[in-house]
Amino acid sequence: MAKTQKRWVYSPPRRPKPKVPEAVKLEVATQANELVESFLKPTFVKPPRKNWKFNYIIDIYTKWYRSYFYFCSKYACPSPNALSPFFERKFARLEYVGNRRFNLSFMRYTGEWVQVYADMTLGKCLDSIRQDSWFQP
Repeated sequence: MAKTQKRWVYSPPRRPKPKVPEAVKLEVATQANELVESFLKPTFVKPPRKNWKFNYIIDIYTKWYRSYFYFCSKYACPSPNALSPFFERKFARLEYVGNRRFNLSFMRYTGEWVQVYADMTLGKCLDSIRQDSWFQP
């Protein structure tokens, strides 16, 4: 069998991600937390049924990490066979792309982020999270 030859390929450097201004961080956190308190928590955080042995959501919160803003849910595991009494999952992500615009993604069951919308304003992103089931826990 013939060996394949190794070759050099030009790989241009990646463009650096834009820094998120503090004013944008504050605005996003404020509006997102308002969405969490007014819609997501009342809709998805419910008390468990009696003798419930399956995972259920006990909290929904948000957090920044670098240029990403995450919507996260915390689950309780009441089963006696559970590895841990709680676990957390991220279910929606806003990626800051500059000029007060965001890419909106959801977490697929495989653990991969899938970008659905690109270059959207904050208001449109939050409306999509409220209306589209892809971005809900």
